[in-house]
Amino acid sequence: MKKKFGVFVLAASLLLTACSGGKGTSSSGEKTDDGKTAQTQVIKVASGGELSTLDSAHYTDVYSSDMIGQVVEGLYRMDKNHDPELAVAASEPTVSDDGLVYTFKLKETKWSNGDPVIAGDFVSSFRNVVDPSFGSSSSNQMDIFKNGRKIREGQAKLDELGVKAIDDQTLEMTLEYPIPYLAQVLVGTPFMPKNEKFVKEKGEAYGTSTDNFVGNGPFVISGWDGNTENWKLTKNKDYWDQKNVKLDTIDVQVVKEIGTGTNLFDAGDLDYTVLADTYALQYKDSPQAHFIPKAMVGYLSPNHKREVTGNVNVRKAILQAIDKETFAKDILGDGSTAINGFVPKDFAKDPETGEDFRKENGDFLPFNLKAAQKSWETAKKELGKDEIELELLSADSALAKKTIEYVQGQLQQNLPGLKIKLKSVPLQNRLDLQTAGEFDLVFGTWTPDYADPINFLEFYDSKSGLNTAGYNNPEYDKGLNDARITLANDPEKRWDKLKELEETLIEKDAAVLPLYQGAIGYLKADQLKELQVFPFGRTVSYRLAYVE
Repeated sequence: MKKKFGVFVLAASLLLTACSGGKGTSSSGEKTDDGKTAQTQVIKVASGGELSTLDSAHYTDVYSSDMIGQVVEGLYRMDKNHDPELAVAASEPTVSDDGLVYTFKLKETKWSNGDPVIAGDFVSSFRNVVDPSFGSSSSNQMDIFKNGRKIREGQAKLDELGVKAIDDQTLEMTLEYPIPYLAQVLVGTPFMPKNEKFVKEKGEAYGTSTDNFVGNGPFVISGWDGNTENWKLTKNKDYWDQKNVKLDTIDVQVVKEIGTGTNLFDAGDLDYTVLADTYALQYKDSPQAHFIPKAMVGYLSPNHKREVTGNVNVRKAILQAIDKETFAKDILGDGSTAINGFVPKDFAKDPETGEDFRKENGDFLPFNLKAAQKSWETAKKELGKDEIELELLSADSALAKKTIEYVQGQLQQNLPGLKIKLKSVPLQNRLDLQTAGEFDLVFGTWTPDYADPINFLEFYDSKSGLNTAGYNNPEYDKGLNDARITLANDPEKRWDKLKELEETLIEKDAAVLPLYQGAIGYLKADQLKELQVFPFGRTVSYRLAYVE
């Protein structure tokens, strides 16, 4: 999300209209050649948060990223095994001997307004993301291209980005360094194309409503005016692979409370709904309950530019004063686990030994009440304060509220003299406050776009648009650059550097305070088939789904 920044709750629930043939199907379709009535595939989906934008350069939350993924498609898409497969790209690219220049031929595909998708649509979209005046929080994602970082830092011109259209059907990419996992990266939301002609016509209004948006994906979106909490997805008849899209209509509405979803499921009105905390515990033995590990980390981000949270001993005290095991097991109960690092388990493996990154790098600053209180007393002396009040900000989803209430209780109980004031606001408000640096502590989640540790670690690059915490460590930045470029062709040394960077980030600087690794828990009716739920990147896709 990218990714991807913000409170994660997989919040999708599917209401299936029933007629004949079981829940979720409608027999009000047209007659087929054999005289039978064709089923109309209609489902209803609930999003756990508001849709903030349809602009792939401006999204900062998983809900918007998920919707963009239903209506826009890039060079690659995820197949049913969660591996990249060709989408708008007609074939695998030709690659130069040095692994830096990729040349793609494009399929003949259309935007939903009838315009052809051309190579220039990718070029202009990527330039939007990297352009410092555009303000994309995903700008660092373009560092993979030649001059990408220089452009976002104002040291090179926009037209020097290593992406160009050779002709309408040929796209050339010149990388800054070799990337063997490039196909995985290009599935990410920041690498989606945008209709250049339409974007210029709409200007700043692009992506702010369905009237100001066109897509090229499996579905077409309508009915969202920028504030409404419901909208509709319909099958895109001009989608290049529309013959394999079975759903006709998906009605989407915002449903933030998990209990609402489970109640509707029990009443037979939902076929898919999220499970978390006490609801996950309640349904854990149900044959309709499913739990899938997720490469997502829930964390607290401290504001390094404020006096109290800018103190490293304050940050270490807070991190070590929270019993994360109890939280994951007894409060979440959805398959989530405590984590003592920023890179999750079962995500990336040592290129030489095959060892899991999390297991290999160990635990950093785990729950330790004695150590926490020692750091806390040191911090109070350094600050000259006996009583400290901090505000903990979050979105207003059920999971976010549960999390910050638990953190508040732990910190006020375990760190004498500390008072935590809670502030829950709608997601977009939380993102705006974060971007403006108006917070002491904020709860959020990070879900990566591809399976490499750097996708977590570069979150705290001092120049990253996602680094609203203001963490700035030149040595850390240099290490990231080494991992990206200098060590790109030396996998084992690069791996060691990534481990070293995580240790600096957590053990030394407590720059981010990881709490748990998430899981996707949900209830699903038997009639719902082939729904794609992803372990990283966007959370869900309806492209292959159908009702039996």
